[in-house]
This record gives sequence, structure tokens and C-alpha cells, in this order.
Amino acid sequence: MGGEKAKPHDSAGHRARLRQRLLDGGAEALADYEVLEYLLFAANSRGDTKPVAKALIQRFGSLAGAINADPAALAEVPGMGAVSAAALKIVGVAARRMARNEVQQQPVLASWQALIDYLHIDMAHLTVERVRVLYLNTQNHLILDHHVGDGSVDEAAIHPREVIRKALDIGATALIIVHNHPSGLPEPSKADIQITGRIAEAGRLLGVTVHDHVIIGRQGHVSLRAKGLV
Repeated sequence: MGGEKAKPHDSAGHRARLRQRLLDGGAEALADYEVLEYLLFAANSRGDTKPVAKALIQRFGSLAGAINADPAALAEVPGMGAVSAAALKIVGVAARRMARNEVQQQPVLASWQALIDYLHIDMAHLTVERVRVLYLNTQNHLILDHHVGDGSVDEAAIHPREVIRKALDIGATALIIVHNHPSGLPEPSKADIQITGRIAEAGRLLGVTVHDHVIIGRQGHVSLRAKGLV
């Protein structure tokens, strides 16, 4: 007697069950790989997306890691093409825009957690170190989120006089320095502390306040002001 043939995957039924669990149970109804499965339905109209979803979790470590992965890295996962990558990337775009909108609607210092959420969504999974300066007006509303550059935080990447000159050019009265640590650990380095001090000193001479320097990592964030370093 020969072995039994494998049953074909009930794609339509499986998708219907996932959809109903999502609609009935909300955010926690689906496991992370099942969220990816559902997102990939748009790129694969009838096939089984579970193996690809599980491979993405294994390759990138988490749902957030997969959604924030570079398209070139996504393409290395068997079963992933441009349409599938776009289905994941649009989720990241939507999340960033929603978080940014929360930040823009109210004073930054009065909605600190919304700012941290936005920065974490936008930066925690970057594979390069990125430096940004958030410029604020007299009401502490965000008027410019400026991408200064990529690289380590030192005067080769971020020039104190240029940071303050930018503030004066756009009428900002305060700023928050932000960068990420791709290692995942957000503890400040000696260079982080030194450059913050230099920018704060330059700002004091011209009436621009440095509210904070925030370091973002996959494992959380650190505020230099909270540590008494600003």
C-alpha cells in the first residue's frame, strides 16, 4: 500500500477563518505570523502564505522586523516578490503617518509618549545610525523633523553651529536631538553626551533651548535629560 496523499491546502477556508477571527477578536486575535499571512493575501490571491509568513518571522525576528525590513532583504526570503514586499511596506508607512499625526496635533512636551512611540516606530529597526533634529516653536509644536544624516553622533555628522543656524533660519526656539543605536541598546556614549553639550552651549548663546537628546533602540529608549545629562 502506498502512503496517503497530502491533502491540498484549504486556502479559501483558512483565509475565511483568519478573517473572522480578526473581525471578532481585534488586535490580539492573530499571532504575529498570522498577521503577516493576512497581509500577504493581497499579493497571493489563492496560495498558502503561512510558510512565507513563518519564514519572515524566522529571518527578521518579529512582526515589526519584517514590516520594517529593507525590500532587498525581503526579496531574499523564498516566496517574496515586489508585490509582497509592498504589501508589508505600506503597513509601515501607515503606522508612521498615524504616529506622526499624533505628534503634530499637540505640543511635543505635553505628549511625550506620543513622540517616543513615533520615534520608535520610525527608527528602532533601522540598520544604520541616523541623526535627526526636531525643531519646535514657542508653543513647543513640531515645525520641522530634520534628517541631519547617517553615521555616528559626532561633529563629523552633526555640527553644533549648523544645528542652531537651522533653528534661527526657520524660527525655532527649541529642539530635540534624536538618534538610534542599531545594536538595540540605547545607552548614551561619551560622544553622544559631548555633542549634546556643545549644541546646548551654542544654543544658549542665541536663545535656542535644547530640550533633550533621545536615543532609540529596539529595546527601548533613553532620554539624556532624564539622566541629568542635558
